Amino acid sequence: MKVFLSADMEGTCGIVCWPETERTTSFDYSPLQKQMTREVAAACRGALAAGAEEVLVKDSHDSARNIDPTVLPRHTRIHRGWSGDPLSMMTGLNQEHFDAVFFTGYHAWVSCPGNPLSHTMNLRNNRVWLNGTLCSEFLLNSYTAGYYGVPVAMVTGDQALCDFAKTLIPAITTVPVNVGRGNGTTSLHPDEAVERIEAAAKEAAAKASQCVVPMPEHFHMEIDFIKHHMAYSKSFYPGAVLKDDKIVCFDSDDWFEILRFCHFVLSDA
Repeated sequence: MKVFLSADMEGTCGIVCWPETERTTSFDYSPLQKQMTREVAAACRGALAAGAEEVLVKDSHDSARNIDPTVLPRHTRIHRGWSGDPLSMMTGLNQEHFDAVFFTGYHAWVSCPGNPLSHTMNLRNNRVWLNGTLCSEFLLNSYTAGYYGVPVAMVTGDQALCDFAKTLIPAITTVPVNVGRGNGTTSLHPDEAVERIEAAAKEAAAKASQCVVPMPEHFHMEIDFIKHHMAYSKSFYPGAVLKDDKIVCFDSDDWFEILRFCHFVLSDA
């Protein structure tokens, strides 16, 4: 068994403000960077304890240079930095066979009150819809896993996202570590979060085959940009339509074409 793990940061236990996610503000960033690494390492240990032969970790936050590889257990590999391909936070999933996908440190979608740092890919949009559902990075990356036939077995992050994940994939194992309230959060103790994540990863790996991602037959995406001039510029992507002054739409039956659209229109990576 091989596990692919995509690690973000805004759903890390205890996180509450942007300086805690940015390498340039080391006083704030360092403690949460260490906690992010601990949570990733815990998920890897759980997967390996359940019988996984290997875990490939994709550092998927900001610079993609956040996780300390020396803390990860043996039999893990890590992809750091951004390759520049449309898979973005899932780079590497299409290059070899995997039996399960894990997400750690994931966060709610833009405009969701369940996380003070809620966003979808960048801070340039008010809302992103996918087939009428407010779209998170979890939803985007789950459909990428589904496109390649890999079950999504676990997600850790804020309570709002974990609740949504259960509606998409009922058998998924979730570890909510934060609850957002306004511009604040209530969190587990960091050690308890690590313990829960390791136990959940062991459980998730064992039942991964039950966590198949339901793939729609057609995809309709709408991005509501904050700035009208950004929407105008992005509307020139082939096949895109400017719905009004700030909303750009795109349709396809092929998920990879949605990924390509996101790569050029939505993603910063």
